Amino acid sequence: MTAVADDGLLDLVDHLASQLRDERGDLLGAAAAHARAAAPLLPPDLHGRIARQAVAAATGCGPLERHLARPDVREVLVNAGREVWVEDRSGLRRAGDLADGELAAIVERILLPLGKRLDRTSPIVDARLADGSRVCAAIPPVATDGPCLAIRRFGTESAGLDDFGGPACTDLLREVVDRRLNAVVSGRSSSGKTTLVGALCRAVPDGERIVAVEDVAELRFGHGHVLRLEVPPHGADGGGAVTLGDLLRAALRLRPDRLVVGEVRGAEAADMVAALNTGHDGSFTTCHANSARDAARRIEALVLAHHPQWSRDAVHEHVARAIDVVIHVERADDGRRRIADVVELPGDPGGGGRDVLVDGVRTADLLRTRRTAHP
Repeated sequence: MTAVADDGLLDLVDHLASQLRDERGDLLGAAAAHARAAAPLLPPDLHGRIARQAVAAATGCGPLERHLARPDVREVLVNAGREVWVEDRSGLRRAGDLADGELAAIVERILLPLGKRLDRTSPIVDARLADGSRVCAAIPPVATDGPCLAIRRFGTESAGLDDFGGPACTDLLREVVDRRLNAVVSGRSSSGKTTLVGALCRAVPDGERIVAVEDVAELRFGHGHVLRLEVPPHGADGGGAVTLGDLLRAALRLRPDRLVVGEVRGAEAADMVAALNTGHDGSFTTCHANSARDAARRIEALVLAHHPQWSRDAVHEHVARAIDVVIHVERADDGRRRIADVVELPGDPGGGGRDVLVDGVRTADLLRTRRTAHP
């Protein structure tokens, strides 16, 4: 649906949505009637668009729908139960306030069809909207200043490898795919890690089968043969008994050519390292870290934290043999994502990592090759 972009029309959408909250029955018909009464000089097709957006605002994310309707909006944030902030191409900016109690109603509408809850015994919740947008909400006592909400959008247009740097950077990424190297994509939150993994997957030859496991399904593949597994909501299946590690072990029995792990941040790190050491070359995962080298050290620390009986040398050896390259992604002030650094890990546990791309500039050739992607 084409978004209504004029500020005056957006105000009309909000006005109609407030009227619809007391309506029952045919909301779309009621919205169209209200639109014709409020703005009789507008063309009929615009009445229809306004009516559809008003219904979405009344039944979905309320006043936040006007921001979610804009394709350039990346994140919508609500602080202290009222303050609305939006990140778009111009950066992060204040975008108004919600009425008292509006945020609670929005969160309830999001969670109700998902069977999730947000209350004092469960004050933090993660969810996903129908369009794939990721939602996180928190309430007191953990949210000190009042309820808060974050909605992270995922663009409708898929990014390509050339969106993350110049020709040298793009060629390096294609080499990573073609040499079937196991890659970790690192970076801070919202730096573009998931977007880059999606781009790498789209560069995988169509004859290969990708099996992906994610905490919350958000990857956009655009590949011909993908099997996706997602951790079920806590409480929906035996109190959240199925973990990311469980899905990873199941993925190995589902005939993957390449594995994709949405994010490594806990006990599943050991399962991932083990999986990558069993011949599933050309696999990808993401990790929060400050730099490419920090990402490798963080994965080692995660494995040790959940398997303290293992020696540090043994863990270091397993990680060095499992992961070939770490690709570090950064987000610029204008919102653009770029690859800052790429480090090739030694393979030999006694060696050191090699910089092959620094500040977006190619500095060395890749040495590691598992096997070529193309026969």
